[in-house]
Amino acid sequence: MYVEQIMTSLGLSDLQFALAVIGLVILILVAILNLKYARARRQAKEQVQLNDDRFGREPGFTTGFADSEIARTEPSFASTSTANASLEKFTIDPRIDCVITLRFDEPIAGSEILEEIHEWVDSQVPASSRWICEGLNADQDAAEDWEALKPGSTYSELQLAIQLASRRGAIGVLELSDFCSRAQALAETLGSQIDMPSVNTMLESAKELDVMAADSDIQLSINVLFDEPCPWGNFDALMRQRGFKLARNGRQYEFYSNGVLVFNSADLDPNSPVSQLTLLLEVPLVAQEERAFERMLGEGVELAQAAHGRLVDDNGINLSEAAVISIRQHLDLLYVNLEKSGVPAGSSTASRLFS
Repeated sequence: MYVEQIMTSLGLSDLQFALAVIGLVILILVAILNLKYARARRQAKEQVQLNDDRFGREPGFTTGFADSEIARTEPSFASTSTANASLEKFTIDPRIDCVITLRFDEPIAGSEILEEIHEWVDSQVPASSRWICEGLNADQDAAEDWEALKPGSTYSELQLAIQLASRRGAIGVLELSDFCSRAQALAETLGSQIDMPSVNTMLESAKELDVMAADSDIQLSINVLFDEPCPWGNFDALMRQRGFKLARNGRQYEFYSNGVLVFNSADLDPNSPVSQLTLLLEVPLVAQEERAFERMLGEGVELAQAAHGRLVDDNGINLSEAAVISIRQHLDLLYVNLEKSGVPAGSSTASRLFS
């Protein structure tokens, strides 16, 4: 009754009142995250003594803001170490990243920015998405404009980005709020202007990206069923003869083209004869120009002929020409949709989105 009186006095409908409550909850959440970040930062400044060589390192993409002892597979703003120096470094891509821009009135040293980023500390929100940072080099003679931050360079703008979706799904509201909170705090510390989309806009973009990715995340398989189990030694020799390489785990075979993985086999037991071989293709991860399905189909046919086998579907029924034609038609449509979405198959953008 009391709530109804408030709604009546303010002239609000049920929908307007609900939206107002949701907005208030989001504001409270952001405020709590800001207070948590500020308190953690003060504690870090009191406890951490900076080493002389601190600014001699570039930011890498390692374990995120979570405990460094907890294994993570996603890169973040943490400093580069020997163990993760070989990890792939990603560049900001507006097609799959939420991008926040900081603009400085005067160029600012990379070492100053790195100091603030290195002082970003643990939060209770799991860091499951990729965080990326790039600076716009203020030196007109620089080889490239946007680059990974370097201590000895100066920058007129800074871009902070977080990946909106991956195979784990769309980014969550808590993680996105934490990202925005950190970006706002960094802008205040550096005295910069900030250009940031609304949280609702970013969440909607993440959902749309996740739906597109889910519809396009297709894995094709071709099964070769052998009439008689093939001894491992003979099978291994045949696979190598066809250009396959045994994977590091010793249980899969991989087929490469120009140094790029095109398709691979499902796990096999090297201690047992092989009665069936399944070849797998992650469609979004291989460029259409590679003709991956046709090559995988061709290898399946050659292996079946060489080892007295036949191509079957997942139900053990012989693979028909009609089924192959249907697969080709679906593939053509999938490649077109990926291209229209700005995430062409085999591109670095697709590699990030479908990981």
